[in-house]
Amino acid sequence: MSDDIEDMGPVDYLVVEFPGNRMTGEAFPLLVDLVDQGIIHILDLRFVMKDADGTVTALELTDLDGDENSFGLSVFEGASSEMLDQEDLEEAGNALQPGNAAAILVYENRWAAPFARALRRSGAQMVASGRIPVQALLASLDAEEDAAEGGRPS
Repeated sequence: MSDDIEDMGPVDYLVVEFPGNRMTGEAFPLLVDLVDQGIIHILDLRFVMKDADGTVTALELTDLDGDENSFGLSVFEGASSEMLDQEDLEEAGNALQPGNAAAILVYENRWAAPFARALRRSGAQMVASGRIPVQALLASLDAEEDAAEGGRPS
């Protein structure tokens, strides 16, 4: 198993909130495409819902609103490494607004595996990681543009 881990790319997670517990399924075929292309490998995909009283409940694919097959969710059955436990689901649920559902995705970045292996072989190790939300990038660009316009004569 440790040899497999040495060959892995970086592993990330994300929690995607669906307001009002409404999932259209539009993104799921794109997720399948990322897997089919070998860009990512899904390690875990779980769903939770936060009730009005704040209770977080794990959902099964069959519990989701709408026809399971219309979302194409059946391809995700069994996509669980069991790395996410109840505490993880509750922590993810804390980020949700009451009445909303979320998908929690843990995935390996297979596209980065050769790079990560080379770094490990050279003795390097990741000491920090992060993600910049698109909204933060847009706000930064808007602020920069506003500052540039403020410096120009009219």
